[in-house]
Amino acid sequence: MPLHNHLRSALALGVLAIYALGTTPQARAADDAKLDQHIHDYIIAHPEVIVEALQKAQAQAEAQQASDAQVALHAKQKQLLNDPASPVMGNPKGDVTLVEFFDYRCPYCKIDAPNVQAAIQADPKLRVVMKEFPILGPDSVFAAKVALVAAKHGKYAEFHNAMFAAKGQIDESKIMDVAHSVGLDPKKTRAEMNDPAIEKQIQDNLELAKAVGVEGTPAFVAGDTLLPGAVSPEDLHKLVAQARAKG
Repeated sequence: MPLHNHLRSALALGVLAIYALGTTPQARAADDAKLDQHIHDYIIAHPEVIVEALQKAQAQAEAQQASDAQVALHAKQKQLLNDPASPVMGNPKGDVTLVEFFDYRCPYCKIDAPNVQAAIQADPKLRVVMKEFPILGPDSVFAAKVALVAAKHGKYAEFHNAMFAAKGQIDESKIMDVAHSVGLDPKKTRAEMNDPAIEKQIQDNLELAKAVGVEGTPAFVAGDTLLPGAVSPEDLHKLVAQARAKG
């Protein structure tokens, strides 16, 4: 119900006598206008009620969003954790899984990349599922396709790490230079990246992200928790520890 209607309902309790049986339509219309004026005057005199109402509405919306996200994360666990087309870093048989949605052209993903690698090195039981989520233009899509070609040849981690270590603008030329540097044949890579299975994997990731509430990059999922945006090493450690504790 809009705030105006809430205030009308509340103030109406003090003026019920106006609406006694027998009141004419004309009189009710005049009384309604008076009530509107009272509401207006009250809001002008007490603007804090608007702020309080907006804060409450925002808190309720955020709580509902968090609840919806947990339901979606639970429903999509298989696709999040065990999609055979998604590359895995860290320990493939780890006891806890961290899922990352990322884009190679995202500056925040570049900042986070060393933190993810540090978490893998510090936790021998950590399994990390990589979700190619190219949302920053054609070069991002190109990079994601090359990464999935690299995965087919057992060179995903090398390509992934080299991409985030690369300097300068990420374009087709830079991407192919990185691919060549990790041992991929440029000509064969360009041919293989057109595999419909690779296109499907990227589309599946885009749809999965939408389903679980991922709206940008990077975004991390562990257990029933979605953590969007750039994270610190401490954030990652806490996220993984909570998921491990919940089993």
